[in-house]
Amino acid sequence: MTSGFIVFAHGSRVESANEAVRAVAADLARAGGFEHVAAAFLELGKPDLPAAADDLVRRGVDRIVVLPYFLTPGLHMERDLAPLIARISASHQHVEVVAAPSLDGHPGLVEALLDRARKP
Repeated sequence: MTSGFIVFAHGSRVESANEAVRAVAADLARAGGFEHVAAAFLELGKPDLPAAADDLVRRGVDRIVVLPYFLTPGLHMERDLAPLIARISASHQHVEVVAAPSLDGHPGLVEALLDRARKP
């Protein structure tokens, strides 16, 4: 099985914010030794989630893990993500598509906040 990963963020009118998400995706690929990693956006950035999934499938991926770059399981996680995953699954029936939870509750967040608090 060939897995691909999509770092899925809201998106911004500020392109440098979208570029920061793309940089995180690239860092994830390097750190994890993952060959197939993409960034995608709900709105205001390109590509959107279905387009990023299409690209990964063209590259031979048969399992996609969506990694929400959202701090909490808010409206976009609750309302928007499941229909997008259903749409991708319907378009690529041979591909397993799963979503990880939001970053909420991950112990690494406290470490990141401690780092920021100690070095303002």
